[in-house]
Amino acid sequence: MGKTSNQSKDKYNAKAYDDIRLRVPKGQKERIQAYAEQNGESLNGFLNRLIEQELNKNK
Repeated sequence: MGKTSNQSKDKYNAKAYDDIRLRVPKGQKERIQAYAEQNGESLNGFLNRLIEQELNKNK
């Protein structure tokens, strides 16, 4: 992948997404990632779904 392609992706991502840094204890990332993959989700998709579920819980 060329530099221009990466720059284009970075520019799009900066417009379309906010970044949140999440820290978990050592080993926890692998456990969460494995659980997500066993359920057909990416780590990011899994965390986003959980957040949405929690935010919509009391609507």
